[in-house]
Amino acid sequence: MPHMQDLYFNRSVIFMCELNKKGAMGLIINKPFKDPTLKKIFDNFYDKKNKILNAVDQIYFGGPVMVERGIVLHSGNYNSNDSIKISNDFFISKHKKTLEDISAKRGPELNRLLLGHAGWNAGQLEREIENGDWLVQETTPDFVFNMPEGQMWEAAIRSFGINIADFSSLGGQA
Repeated sequence: MPHMQDLYFNRSVIFMCELNKKGAMGLIINKPFKDPTLKKIFDNFYDKKNKILNAVDQIYFGGPVMVERGIVLHSGNYNSNDSIKISNDFFISKHKKTLEDISAKRGPELNRLLLGHAGWNAGQLEREIENGDWLVQETTPDFVFNMPEGQMWEAAIRSFGINIADFSSLGGQA
């Protein structure tokens, strides 16, 4: 919501991977790293033998937790024992083999490489939703993988029929 001023989460679109009684885990999917040197650092760190160079065009900030770890969010048309099923349409993987397969054109057709993830303690996300900090909705592979990052947040808000200009920058409950 607009009142969320945290630098990490302001205008963030988060793909939720898990929510249970122990907490929640999600990936910020609309914040690409802008600095091209990051890709060089990533390629050098993960690929000293140049096997996965150019596997992905863009690297995204997935969240402030474990930023040193890469996670690939990908479509369901890729069968791998290394991937974790989120739904029929979405899987995640943290294995280098997934990037190697993407680079070799035998990996998931739709994918997004993210560094880090977002995490919440038990009950924390539920309280934030009750406070009006987050809007929750279903998504599609088309939205996640094809919507331009700079348009995602506003498109998600508009899908509720909300004019964001009508909102205050203050949160809370009535």
